[in-house]
Amino acid sequence: MPELEQLHHFIGGEHVAPESGEYFESTNPATRQPLYRAARGNAADIDRAVAAAQSAFADPRWRDLSQTRRGHLLRRLGDLIGEHSEEFARMEVLDNGKLLREMRGQLATVPEYYYYYAGLADKIHGEVIPTSDRAVLNYTAREPLGVVGAITPWNSPLTLTTSKLAPALCAGNTVVVKPSEHTSRSALLLAELALAAGFPPGAVNVVTGFGSEAGQALVDHTGLAKISFTGSTATGARIASATASRFIGSTLELGGKSPNIVFDDANIANAAMGVVAGIFAAAGQTCIAGSRVFVHRAVYDELLERVVQRAESIRIGDPLDEETELGPLAFADQRDKVAGYVDLGRSEGARVITGGRPSDGGGLGGYFYEPTVLVDVNNDMRVVREEIFGPVAAVMPFDSEDDVVRLANDTEFGLAAGVWTTNLSRAHRMAARLDAGTVWVNTYRAMSPMSPREGFKASGAGVEHGTETIKEYTRLKSVWINTSEDAVADPFTMRS
Repeated sequence: MPELEQLHHFIGGEHVAPESGEYFESTNPATRQPLYRAARGNAADIDRAVAAAQSAFADPRWRDLSQTRRGHLLRRLGDLIGEHSEEFARMEVLDNGKLLREMRGQLATVPEYYYYYAGLADKIHGEVIPTSDRAVLNYTAREPLGVVGAITPWNSPLTLTTSKLAPALCAGNTVVVKPSEHTSRSALLLAELALAAGFPPGAVNVVTGFGSEAGQALVDHTGLAKISFTGSTATGARIASATASRFIGSTLELGGKSPNIVFDDANIANAAMGVVAGIFAAAGQTCIAGSRVFVHRAVYDELLERVVQRAESIRIGDPLDEETELGPLAFADQRDKVAGYVDLGRSEGARVITGGRPSDGGGLGGYFYEPTVLVDVNNDMRVVREEIFGPVAAVMPFDSEDDVVRLANDTEFGLAAGVWTTNLSRAHRMAARLDAGTVWVNTYRAMSPMSPREGFKASGAGVEHGTETIKEYTRLKSVWINTSEDAVADPFTMRS
């Protein structure tokens, strides 16, 4: 075999070899063939990256740059990402197995995040507060925090890195990114493009490696002002504890077990496609997957038949092929986890009516798993309560609005929910009653950089996207100025 490409960290505007000299191998999940070797980061690499970010934060080229000019740099970075969109798309397909046509769609929207925050950069400001003393001026200011640590997952690497990087830079911070060990490449190219766009060396740094090594070192580093993390709820809880003990902030986008609810008055054809999109798109490897499907008993059989029919016709195969509709899971352990949950479901009494087996992906031999539908399930089963992160839908009937609200909210998670109905009043009632940070009605997986999102309960803490997220990356300062030139009164002299 030809020698694999070797990827270094990107620190202080340069490609840097790991302090340990160690690398790890990344593989193509569709074929199991090795792709490249990436630097195995450790605490020494993280320390070097944080130092570079601290230096850039204090550098007058960044510190004194006007907010408008920061916006110009973000816009230029968005342009460069657009120019490299095909390279990014293919890079992520090879790294995590997502469909090429899906990644091309994502890459059409990723620059929009940078354009949005480019426009927002010089709209970050405080306000003047009225006081009881006209001689005293009180105003607030929003300041950047300092160095932000961003820990990102493997399912949508570029998009989820962007959702942290764009607002952090917009607010004037510098960043150290630790991407998933399964998807190192796109973060490194993104950092290169940030430098090419005009951001100073050290404004964007990337240390590759494992969560238990580089990721933990980043969480523990005392030079950080904030951690932004997307990943599992268990890891998020540990990060929340670590950051709270140091009195720094954290934004946590965590797991989900989202309900997708179909009422008897819904357009059933549309609802069936919404269910399919909600759980089988991206092979179910998304925190917002509509993995719990609740269907009104009056339309249960019809909806189920449509979903099963479409699931069985989904084309599984090479994610680089334009005709493929379902690619592989991202790595072997993830495929085994999904298979284990389906077996668990069977042992709990669930019935598999389609799928339920690994697939060879049309002969590619990668980590493929068939679109799977489980029935005869209930809210007490682990396959209904725990996040599977794969193409597995649990479908359950319900009888009334109150019934489905109780079932939908009976979960530790609260990330997203879908509602399918033509009753406008019901749509608003359901949106108000569901414990979810995002509620979609007659659609699923709609997203925009302009729309804030927050996870409820164990699905996270803090806001991503929109103007609201700027508060996550700034600190608020209140300034009081006495404009009077009169003598200051003796505080111990009583006035009549």
